[in-house]
Amino acid sequence: MFFFIMRIIPLTVREKHKSGPGRAFLICRGGKKTLFLSKYIIRKTLDFVITGTQETVPADERSIFGLLDRLGISYQCYEHPPTPTIESAMAYWKDIDATHCKNLFFRNHKGNQHYLVVLECTHDLDIHDLEHKLHQGKLSFASPERMMRYLGVTPGSVSPFGLINDTEHHVIVFLDERLKQAGKLSFHPNRNTASVVLTFPDFIKYMDWTQNPYRFVPLYTP
Repeated sequence: MFFFIMRIIPLTVREKHKSGPGRAFLICRGGKKTLFLSKYIIRKTLDFVITGTQETVPADERSIFGLLDRLGISYQCYEHPPTPTIESAMAYWKDIDATHCKNLFFRNHKGNQHYLVVLECTHDLDIHDLEHKLHQGKLSFASPERMMRYLGVTPGSVSPFGLINDTEHHVIVFLDERLKQAGKLSFHPNRNTASVVLTFPDFIKYMDWTQNPYRFVPLYTP
């Protein structure tokens, strides 16, 4: 049986949100260091070392973080309570140095093509304006069933990391042009109880690995 050791590093946000529904903490990963998430981090203090088996880690998380390690991508994983909306996530994101993203999953009118649209989290999109910008015909939000089929995620957890489950490279990705100016980007790792931060160049390395078609488009007017 494979054992591993994890070091939990407290975040400053833990002190600021200690009266809330949960405490935030950080797990650092990257390079040759292989660390795994654990379900055992329910304690009043986070300054400790724990051991456990790899079987305690959900398979999709092992594949995401394992892939980033294999690609030589450094990242930070911030654990927090469930954040199904941008509004609920902002309380935990505000102390994290990264551009946090809104990820929208669409289908075309026939339902035979799907799109992941990514932009900075504080901006809204008009769907009719988006249709004109993307030139993909009439768009509508994809159902939770389609979300699970193509990205392997549930509503509130959509992110480019879901492309790891799109083995047929079906989903087309549109990224806002302004994300190129971001030093770091933040996404959920296919669950909304954590946020993963990585640099923009490393994000592009991941996107190239997925083999999904992607394109940068100016999605909104500043």
